[in-house]
Amino acid sequence: MPRELVDHALKALLGERARKLLLMKEDQWFERKSYRVDPKDVAKGLIAFANAEGGVLVVGLSDGAVEQSSQYEAKVNALRRVPVELVDLPIRHKVSEIAVLDSILSTQHLLVFTVEPGERVHCSRSGDTYLRVGDSSIKLSFDQERELNYDRGMARFEAEPARDVTIEDLDHGGLAELRDALGADTDESVLNARNLLTRDRTPTNAAVLLFGQDPQKSFSQAYVRVIKYVGKERGTGSSLAIEAGKDIRLGGGIPKVIEQAQHLVEEWMPKRTALLPSGRFGDVSILPRDVWLEGLVNAVVHRSYSQIGDHVRFEIFADRVEISSPGRFPGLVDLNNPLNISRYSRNPLIARVCSDLGITRELGEGIRRIFAEMADAGLAEPQYRQRSESVELILRAVARIPSEVVARLPKRSLETLQFLEQAEQALGTGEIADAMQQSRPTTLRQLRALQEQRLVLWSGNSQRDPRASWAAIR
Repeated sequence: MPRELVDHALKALLGERARKLLLMKEDQWFERKSYRVDPKDVAKGLIAFANAEGGVLVVGLSDGAVEQSSQYEAKVNALRRVPVELVDLPIRHKVSEIAVLDSILSTQHLLVFTVEPGERVHCSRSGDTYLRVGDSSIKLSFDQERELNYDRGMARFEAEPARDVTIEDLDHGGLAELRDALGADTDESVLNARNLLTRDRTPTNAAVLLFGQDPQKSFSQAYVRVIKYVGKERGTGSSLAIEAGKDIRLGGGIPKVIEQAQHLVEEWMPKRTALLPSGRFGDVSILPRDVWLEGLVNAVVHRSYSQIGDHVRFEIFADRVEISSPGRFPGLVDLNNPLNISRYSRNPLIARVCSDLGITRELGEGIRRIFAEMADAGLAEPQYRQRSESVELILRAVARIPSEVVARLPKRSLETLQFLEQAEQALGTGEIADAMQQSRPTTLRQLRALQEQRLVLWSGNSQRDPRASWAAIR
């Protein structure tokens, strides 16, 4: 859920506020608490928001209803002190009370904490560090906290004042889009709303990267290079296999660069002939659009802009795409299990504005979405590689399962496999048959064929074990 929806709910008409806040799903930027909450749990949530992309924590909602705030006046005062008394290195935040109507139309008050992304890592007085990941506040291990401290040092770069730039030097057309998205009246008010100005009205580095008329003047490597090769290899030296005229560097503010790169990739992406939904054959991209676009957006929004030596590269080959982004994955990651890579934005100010503009969605699911889309298309799993100063994403336009194997599988076997992969848990034969709306013998025949190809795993004590289950092998 984009962050601005929370802001709109808080500013809604009195009779609508509570309903909107109760209907919202808790996510990367939003959490609800009861007035009965332990202050330590409020501290945990605030710390997690500050260590991620910021967020809003609302107290006074419980079990789908508005609580009687008049019964918790002493608690309200205690909760107001939480950011100072229970957090080591106070977080940047605002506390307010907003009026809402309860179920009998009586006026109650909610306590609202609005947290901004921290420039340093925050922890509790007891030394625990938390990070917001999706709808949860995750406690970090010692090693994870150490890595976050390292990465947060780089995160300050976007919040630093830009050199020799004033508000008048920014692209007012781009700012107008953000004003419309947030309902702001002036460029200065919208920049302040997203922490893109310093106290002396100087635009930050993030403001210039997003809305500078020529950001590359200040950040020479802040561009995207799109390259298309003739075949499957780059070649070297005089044998470099770049198609004539297919090596373009795109500059400008981040929203414009992403839009330009998107159009260029759509035009250059290799095509194949396939049966269209209309029943006719036509040209389709070798890779799903949502997959490569997610990879492009992630590379631009979450790259390290403090590294001045490199740029984002989007390389198109006859059989794959390779996307390279400056900066390593934040924190400790296991590239053998990329689906468990924690969400952490190196550039929370930039990421938030891109969310406001509809460029990014809830990208905590970005990597999962890339994997799911590739699986839905029957293509090989994406591959991440981490270099000393960059991350590479490789998207191959090759079948995940060889055609000769597919030919040996019973009808609808791949649909059954896809269902198991999406379930992300072991299921019994009957459960799978019911979900697929087919007979148990048919389902069992499919599963055994998939098992022979080492695509699914059977677990049980015997063939008659009623608790036996099947799971997809990743």
